[in-house]
Amino acid sequence: MDQNNLYKGFEVELFTGSLNSHIGVSAEIEKKFPDFVKEPDNRNVEYITTPEKDYDFLYEKLINPRKKLRKWLNTKNLTIIPSSTLCFKHDNQFQRSDIENVYHQFIQDNYGTSIATSSVHINLGIDDLDMLFAAIRLIRSEAALYLSLSASSPFLNNKITENHSQRWMQFPKTPSKVPFFVNHNSYIDWIEENIANKNMQNIRHFWSSIRPNGPQRPFILDRLELRICDFVFDINLLLGITAMIELRILNLFENINTLDPLNASFCSIDKLSEICDQNETNAAKDSLNSELIHWQDGKKVICREWIQNLLSDLSSTAENFGMKHLLNPIYKVLAEGNQSMKWINQYEKGLSIEQIMKISIEDMIRSEGENV
Repeated sequence: MDQNNLYKGFEVELFTGSLNSHIGVSAEIEKKFPDFVKEPDNRNVEYITTPEKDYDFLYEKLINPRKKLRKWLNTKNLTIIPSSTLCFKHDNQFQRSDIENVYHQFIQDNYGTSIATSSVHINLGIDDLDMLFAAIRLIRSEAALYLSLSASSPFLNNKITENHSQRWMQFPKTPSKVPFFVNHNSYIDWIEENIANKNMQNIRHFWSSIRPNGPQRPFILDRLELRICDFVFDINLLLGITAMIELRILNLFENINTLDPLNASFCSIDKLSEICDQNETNAAKDSLNSELIHWQDGKKVICREWIQNLLSDLSSTAENFGMKHLLNPIYKVLAEGNQSMKWINQYEKGLSIEQIMKISIEDMIRSEGENV
């Protein structure tokens, strides 16, 4: 790996349960494993990886906590459920993981089980604030592509939905309208205003497809956090998506005038945020088959074709950074379909949601025994 590579880290949310129900054991998991934390709903847990540049190290950081957790879950006849929504039949009652937590009380009262989803948040380290906000603008403009590659939530409550990412369709994006930040100061002002007028309860209560992150938000920032992706159980695919984002950012750094949407789009920044919101909704519904609007020229484009064009644009950067092999899983998704598409296909052939999940859980366990 080149020394100019970015640091990368992940926040990975998981559902626990049996082969036909969601069973929350997050409090026990948090006590047993120091690298896992509870989510507001007890059926969810999360682990966070420390930042690494090297993709081989990232693979280990992603796989090892999952394997340790699985071993422990096996002793309780439980497993990890790869869906990004509560796919099995379930009670719509919110299952609080921490009765004392005031913020969790607020989430339960205001959102209920709409936030009971699992995803993976991809963080990329960028210290230069001007570059960080340029990267946030570009990756937000293309966030629908990454959602489409990761989509894994066509089911909810033992029924098929009309969406490839039911998770992103139901998740309460907050605040509902997020502008394109022109610089760090515009972000600070917007955050402070939204907390003051109670659109957000606190700095954590900024739930959008992408946001700046750092040790002391909103003032000290050092990374971009992409929050739009569904849970991806295939770690090689997750690393492929991450490599694609990293290459796009490295590409941006070399071509700031032609790739920063602030300079390179025909649309105003207000129009851009509307386009991005619409693209995210379309991608949540139809993923790779969705019709999107390109941020540069405002023209319609099919998501799959946009990704293919983007991979072509990134090929020389991928070559230069020795990262071309990491993109292979993305080509495979373009050829074979994403997880949601495969599940929908199985469902249409007559398999039940329980049967589909059982097959995927077995695939997931098998993949954990393989190397990169």
